[in-house]
Amino acid sequence: MLIVDDQRTFADALAIAMGLERDFAVLTASSGEEAVEIVAREHPEVVLMDVEMPGMSGIEAIAQIRRIDPKIKVLVLSAHDEMLFKAEALEAGALAYVSKLQSLPELMKVVRRTNDGELLMDLDEAHHLLRELRLHRRHDSKERERADRLTPRQATILQLIADGLTTGEISERLAMSPLTMRTHVQNILTRLAVHTKLEAVAVAVRQGRVSIGTEGPSRTSETGGRAG
Repeated sequence: MLIVDDQRTFADALAIAMGLERDFAVLTASSGEEAVEIVAREHPEVVLMDVEMPGMSGIEAIAQIRRIDPKIKVLVLSAHDEMLFKAEALEAGALAYVSKLQSLPELMKVVRRTNDGELLMDLDEAHHLLRELRLHRRHDSKERERADRLTPRQATILQLIADGLTTGEISERLAMSPLTMRTHVQNILTRLAVHTKLEAVAVAVRQGRVSIGTEGPSRTSETGGRAG
């Protein structure tokens, strides 16, 4: 079995505990890249994979592991219980989602059941998760299309709003009247299909048109296109 977690202390402690069981021979990896290398060399029967890691994500590592050896059974081991994580892991080839908060005996029971070929996720739940993932991606695609239609001037205004400037300060900086400024803001809200400036900034940040905490791409120039 292979345990993959960027928190090396956690992975090593879990490996030691599980290694005390006679039927567990345990390896560890601290990154997705290392996990893929070990899988290609050792072909473990079961992989416990953390989802959120620097570099190669757990989701990407799962997909690569399944391409290397489709017979390997992958379980996601995470402190998160979010629908999107579960759905992406399932789509990549994971068989179940296991909480880090589970006790060691419960975790070992899940590993044994998985290794024996038992399905741990209800098929209806799996279909529901994949359906929600498709809906999420469809929404994200529409949101990206709306953000791409922002003009350079609109992106500049959103960046200045994100930087904390007031409507009056933005009007003065861009040499426009307050009425013109309000018209621009209303057009931004309409174009992004949102109701408030906060929602508009959130969309622009998610889609790379606005930066938070740094001088954004639209603040100093009004060239078109998405942020790279």
